[in-house]
Amino acid sequence: MRIPLPVKAVLSVIVCAVLAFVYVPLLIVVINSFNSSQSLGWPPQSFTFEWWIRAFSDRGALSALGTSLLVAACATVIALILGTLASLALDRFDFFGKESVNLLIVLPIALPGIITGIALNNAFTTMLGWKLGLLTVITAHATFCIVTIYNNVFARMRRLSGDLRDAAMDLGADSFTTFRLVTFPQLRSALLAGGLLAFGLSFDEIIVTQFTAGTGVQTLPIWIFDNMFRPGQAPIVNVIATFLVIVSIIPIMLANRIGGKAATGAA
Repeated sequence: MRIPLPVKAVLSVIVCAVLAFVYVPLLIVVINSFNSSQSLGWPPQSFTFEWWIRAFSDRGALSALGTSLLVAACATVIALILGTLASLALDRFDFFGKESVNLLIVLPIALPGIITGIALNNAFTTMLGWKLGLLTVITAHATFCIVTIYNNVFARMRRLSGDLRDAAMDLGADSFTTFRLVTFPQLRSALLAGGLLAFGLSFDEIIVTQFTAGTGVQTLPIWIFDNMFRPGQAPIVNVIATFLVIVSIIPIMLANRIGGKAATGAA
């Protein structure tokens, strides 16, 4: 059905307005990272790379960057293992409460971050008696990273035929050999896409991190939040924020591209 021209024009205006509302503030942050004025006067009178040089020589920012990379990498590895195992189990077996288990797996990413953060804080400190630190942050990030891996792998498993797996087992291959030689090659693109997306989500997470990091762990988003209103730090914060946006967007773009190609190939 052809959309009438007036309706198409109204929809185009709405789409442009929404995109502008989302991306114009990001563009301003990027521009201000090159603003020569320390007070970030607008519009910028001149531009400089001074803040970029100072940002990447700031020990606090570099330490926070290293922590964020470590947390994101560890959470992604844990999510790859647990998310893949969960998706394989729920795809292959039927059991009582299967739909409830599926809901519980995807729930952490559906809940507001502050709810997840409070729940994890209570679980770590009250139930388990853990001291908040790097371990609790990694564990907390893994809880919502698992969802991205699980969704990707489970969706891929639903599109794959089980004939090759059944044939391999009929020919004498055990479960591990069948997974290694038959199932895993079919899941590689889904795992890669899910892993990139999980890494991006973990790298820029702040709400859950605030509730589970304690006082000894500072990730890059927390560093930005702590330094945002300090005198003279605004230009450097804009640089780090711009860098954070770039690092977060790249894995998400790659994940979308890999997932799209895989879906086209499977179709």
